Order: sequence, then C-alpha cells, then structure tokens
Amino acid sequence: MNIFDLSGKTALVIGGNGVLGSSMASALVQHGAKVAIAGRDMAKADEVVQSLAQHGEAKAYSVDVTKREDIAALLQAVTDWSPRIDILVNCAGRNSNKPFFEVTEEDWDSIMAVNAKSVFLTSQIIGKHMLDAGGGSIINISSVSSDPPLSGVFAYSASKAAVNNMTKFLAREFSPTVRVNAIIPGFFPAEQNRKILTKARVDAILNHTPLGRLGEAEELQGTLIWLASDQAASFVTGELVRVDGGFGAITI
Repeated sequence: MNIFDLSGKTALVIGGNGVLGSSMASALVQHGAKVAIAGRDMAKADEVVQSLAQHGEAKAYSVDVTKREDIAALLQAVTDWSPRIDILVNCAGRNSNKPFFEVTEEDWDSIMAVNAKSVFLTSQIIGKHMLDAGGGSIINISSVSSDPPLSGVFAYSASKAAVNNMTKFLAREFSPTVRVNAIIPGFFPAEQNRKILTKARVDAILNHTPLGRLGEAEELQGTLIWLASDQAASFVTGELVRVDGGFGAITI
C-alpha cells in the first residue's frame, strides 16, 4: 500500500501561483490529488495549471485572501468543481525589509492581513467545511523568522509567529477530525524574500546553515505530502516542522 497516495483527494493551495506554492501544487497533483490553485494573479495561476495538466487535474481561481467574502466564494467555486476539499495549504505571503522605525501602519496591516488574517479566515471557512465533511489536513506555511525573529523583517516575523500559534490552537480546536500542522521553511528563493536576500544577508544565512546552501522549492514537497496524507501522518497534528537545512538547530 502506498501511504502517500492522494488519489481521490482534492487540495486547495492558497498562493499556489508562487514559486513555493506551485512546487507544492505540483507534488500534490503528482501524488494523485486534484488541485485548486488560488491567488490574486490569475495569469500566473493559469500558467501553473497548464504546467500541471500533464500530471493530473488542476484549476485556477482568483481570490483576495484578506477578504472573508472572497474566501467564501472560493469555497463555493471549488466545491462546485469537486465536492469536498480534503487538503488546505495556506501559502500566501508578503514581506518587507524596512527598518523597524520605517515600518508604517499600512505595511503592518498589509503583511498581517496576507500572512496571518488569511489563515484565520481560511480556517474558519474552509476549516468548517472540512469539519462538516468529516476530515482533512490543513498545512500552514510559516518561516524561520517566526522563532526567533530575524532582523529587518519585523512585521513578517510577527505575522509568522502568529501562524505558529494559530496552528497549535487550531490543532486542538479541530481535533480529532482535522489535522493542522505548519511547515517552517528555511531560506528559499521565493518572491517575498528576494528583496531582503542581499549578498551580505545570503552570506550570513549560509554561515548559519549547516547544509551550507539555500533550499530548492522541490525540497518542501516531501514534508508537504507526508503531512497531507491521512495514512502517513495520521497521528501528527499541532506540529511545526522545520525544513531549513539546519538553520534553527544552531546558535553561533
């Protein structure tokens, strides 16, 4: 028996039009799941769907993850396509590299809305759907900046710390029906961190990473599929799983 087989499952990847999100969507499709790709940039979402067509079923949807009505409409649209959502991946992200005293209220509100409020909203709306349907797996994408916080990304670090806390809270709230976990990626060349990955910062990261390199998007796939599988991860909930090349394992 292949405990990583997701055939018959439907996954919704919020932020599935980005570098990390599209890689995770690809893994889900290749393991048998139907995948809904949701994001604000429909052109990118359509490109992802086209790239997945050779492996299985995928469809693109437009959503503003900071708006309750958009997420409710997304749930309706996806369940019209496939009656039940079994896997939810919260991968939407926004970052800023402003010094603390230059962070505006608008910066704070925007980052917290995309990174944290979206998890709250999808958990209330999609999570309720999963509870009513009798099962599911929610996988939140956190960050190494969540604990301890990284310099230069104040609002982002705070938002991802909130994601960690919500993950643990919801694992208890939704148990035993729906499992809720988070992946803590290390440093990957994703859109939201390219602005902060100067050469000096990359050098500092590599000096602090035992594996001595940045991650590749495909290196998140194994952890994602494990957490998505009701067989492989049947007794795993409330966990924050690091995929960071050892970054969080050392101090100096």
